[in-house]
Amino acid sequence: MNESTNNDTDDATPGKRKGPQSNALTRWLDTVEWLGNLLPHPVTLFAIFTVGIVLLSGLLGALDLSVLDPRPEGAAGRAEDGRIIAISLLNADGLRRIVENLVTNFTGFVPLGTVLVALLGVGVAEHSGLLGAAIRAMVLKASKNTVTMTIVFAGVLSNTASEMGYVVLIPLAAVVFHSFGRHPLAGVAAAFAGVSGGYSANLLLGTVDPLLAGITQAAAQLIDPAYLVDPSANWYFMIVSTFMITALGTWITASIVEPKLGSYDPALASGSLSEQKLEPLDRDEKRALLWALLAGLAVAALIALTVVPSWGPLRHPETGKVANSPFLRGIVALIFVFFFVPGVVYGWVRGTFKSDRDVIDAMAAAMSTLGLYIVLVFFAAQFVAYFGWTNLGAITAVTGADFLRSIGLTGPLIFVLFILMCAFINLMLGSASAQWAVTAPIFVPMLMLIGYSPEVIQAAYRIGDSTTNIITPMMSYFGLILAFVTRYEKNAGVGTMIAMMLPYSIAFMIGWTVLFYLWVFVAGLPVGPTSPTYYDGS
Repeated sequence: MNESTNNDTDDATPGKRKGPQSNALTRWLDTVEWLGNLLPHPVTLFAIFTVGIVLLSGLLGALDLSVLDPRPEGAAGRAEDGRIIAISLLNADGLRRIVENLVTNFTGFVPLGTVLVALLGVGVAEHSGLLGAAIRAMVLKASKNTVTMTIVFAGVLSNTASEMGYVVLIPLAAVVFHSFGRHPLAGVAAAFAGVSGGYSANLLLGTVDPLLAGITQAAAQLIDPAYLVDPSANWYFMIVSTFMITALGTWITASIVEPKLGSYDPALASGSLSEQKLEPLDRDEKRALLWALLAGLAVAALIALTVVPSWGPLRHPETGKVANSPFLRGIVALIFVFFFVPGVVYGWVRGTFKSDRDVIDAMAAAMSTLGLYIVLVFFAAQFVAYFGWTNLGAITAVTGADFLRSIGLTGPLIFVLFILMCAFINLMLGSASAQWAVTAPIFVPMLMLIGYSPEVIQAAYRIGDSTTNIITPMMSYFGLILAFVTRYEKNAGVGTMIAMMLPYSIAFMIGWTVLFYLWVFVAGLPVGPTSPTYYDGS
């Protein structure tokens, strides 16, 4: 990293701010950034992994590698001879299987369809202006004493449609703080901590939930082919995490970040800030928000009518329970409706939607943002499929589980190490779906074999993935946030950002891990509506 990026200086003249000094921590973070820059694009990474699986399967198949299947006789997918054998794809049978299943691997990849359907509804709500107006209404009504808490809380909620939080809330938070005579970068930090550091906390289910659940389910089926993971798998834990992240984010901003930033010197700005002003909701926006709220309540009431009564059609048709019911299995369709209907109502009342064509254009615009994701999914789907075909995932899981048992590391402490590992990997591979698609086929089966459920494993992964989002330049929006920062401090660089966000990352890591341990292993509470804590293989 060059001098202009870090801007280390002892000059105390106006317009210059002392940057982070070079020490062991900043040198380590510089090394992480350098290593991350060496990694290829995630799409290229999956392509390399896919080819590597084929080549490795050929080698291990030739060596007749096998392990004892730890599952009981009669378990789904258990081999008749009681062994799991490495299967080569580097032969004629393997080539035929690859060619015949290339398309179905892609189209049958569970996260693909679920994300597309959920985003259709979220896209309508976003392009109608509903999500942006809701965020502004929440933040602009906050008092000076509650604005920090409101911004962090709004940031956590905004990750239902994450782009809205990054693009709307973070710059708005800077303006709000500046209007209150507070340091605008403290507003940026508070909002960024909520949006990105609290990425896996929310009161609502969003597009990331079916995405991760689909990857987790595919990984779990390497051990148990019949295992299903609901998109609501971590919902309870997400809800309680929302309030913890809000409390920690508020405290870190007020106690550490804002005092460290000190009073703001407008001479630091890269341009004039005189034109900045808060734009309150106009009459039409307020009226449209009211109608959208009523529409949302009506949708929620109709959904409740299908689930709450004992005769509800979305309850399990045989048991009459909510567990494993069409309601939970079809939660993605309900996410679509919950965002689509209020979005259309808001757009119609506000005037952003004048015909059905506008609604269709909004849905098409939402799909147009997924081009890179679809390309990534194509290669990720091949990687996951090959990992299962070759039995390398199951062999790795059995070997890893045996190793953990041999060293006695099978208790809850394993999750502390797992969270730390995920947090470290996230520093260099910032995409939640890309990282989980790589690590889930290894660690979900491995931890299942020592007795933990895929739902609990996924919850632990989400902690590690979220907490280091705000300190890694590999995160896709890091550059955008840095651009917002330099508007207020023209000499700010990557080091400035990392130093500002590091207290949040540390606090979230410690607090979230402690909450996870207390929630799951002390209180014995489920992380989701139908989520067991332990997996017994039966």
